[in-house]
Amino acid sequence: MTAEAPQATALVPEITAFFDEPTNTVTYVVRDPSSTACAIVDSVLDFDAPSGRTDTSSADEVIAWVRAQGYTVEWLLETHVHADHLSAAPYLQRELGGAIGIGENIRVVQDTFGKIFNAGTEFERDGSQFDRLFKEQDRFAIGALQGFVLHTPGHTPACLTYVIGDAAFVGDTLFQPDFGTARCDFPGGSAHDLWLSIQKILSLPDETRIYTCHDYKAPGRDEYKWESTVGEQRAKNVHIGGDNTEADFIRMRTERDAQLGMPKLIIPSIQVNMRAGQMPPAEDNGTVYLKTPLNRF
Repeated sequence: MTAEAPQATALVPEITAFFDEPTNTVTYVVRDPSSTACAIVDSVLDFDAPSGRTDTSSADEVIAWVRAQGYTVEWLLETHVHADHLSAAPYLQRELGGAIGIGENIRVVQDTFGKIFNAGTEFERDGSQFDRLFKEQDRFAIGALQGFVLHTPGHTPACLTYVIGDAAFVGDTLFQPDFGTARCDFPGGSAHDLWLSIQKILSLPDETRIYTCHDYKAPGRDEYKWESTVGEQRAKNVHIGGDNTEADFIRMRTERDAQLGMPKLIIPSIQVNMRAGQMPPAEDNGTVYLKTPLNRF
């Protein structure tokens, strides 16, 4: 992980980005410029799939930085149940505090994937593993900094956008303008819903800063990027910008998604992230196991 230095501005959140190249994930520390209060958005727990080993190096880098700044963590925010990396939220909570939040439609995701992974009756499907379940237009505070929530499904049913000051954290809904938009072929996904969600995001002021959860470097681009604006997305996004219509988008998204392989960490990620980053319970031999359902994805 490498950190991007924050830019201090009096009336807007200070945002520091940590990029995890193995999963192409961006974790954000979002600070109230008038205090030490902050939130951490979309954290990463390192996972080596061949060995089944977890590691906290990426999260430890964030922890060390937060402590060095003297910040106080009030929120650990998840934009959705990630299918490409494991969340480090419980580990960060133990080390730094903060409440873990996600969209209230986590219940839909838990019900769907609880069945796919045959998680059993001990797996609660009511979102109770999380400290706060957000719904459309819910408000929250990071110190004196005010934020609100947009329900932006399509990639998954539980996707949220957190609008904090002049910044919007959109998860996988949008990527950089030269890369486009999220896939919609996971269970519960919908290209129609994603189109509507993106229009909701694009209704924010043009100058709103857009922060994405991932970057994969579009062809011809040499550097990773994760910040744009609503105006740039509306004008230049290769999937939804300019004259692209909803029908164009749905057709493109459906055809494109049919050609995509599954994310390499989808099996472990969903089993862990639907539990708010906790591992499944250990079995009677004291070992934790992750299941691989055959022919379901």
